[in-house]
Amino acid sequence: MKIFGQAALKIEPCPLCGKSGRPVGGITVRHLLLEAYREEATSEAYFMCMNEDCDVVYYETDGATSFTKQEIEVPIWFKRDANPRYACYCSHVTVEDVMDAVIHQGARTVSEVNRLTGAMKNANCKLNNPLGVCCHGVIQDVIDQGFARLKTGAE
Repeated sequence: MKIFGQAALKIEPCPLCGKSGRPVGGITVRHLLLEAYREEATSEAYFMCMNEDCDVVYYETDGATSFTKQEIEVPIWFKRDANPRYACYCSHVTVEDVMDAVIHQGARTVSEVNRLTGAMKNANCKLNNPLGVCCHGVIQDVIDQGFARLKTGAE
């Protein structure tokens, strides 16, 4: 497996919380950092801490450099205090927009959500999405959560 043109990266734990992260390219990190921190982002490979309670968003593979929520230009959708919680960063479609499309407008697929919300129309995911990848998976996760709410009768 290759990640960012290198041999497979060993998944290093977050230096703050110790949980495993997901690989993210340096171009994404530099684009989303506040201007004051961009020069510190010299690596081509980072990890994103996936712990919703941890303040760290990105960290280098060696753990020497990390960036917190306060140093990022956008809220990170899954972090506990994110506001707004974007499902699609490129089109500024929120998790709540997707949930509404499922629960109140009858969307059942990512394509239907996209049509109703405008998600995935202005794709520049490598720069705009904090993971540096397409938001399709996030939108599908929210659709699944919406189905679960409909099944239990919770809105």
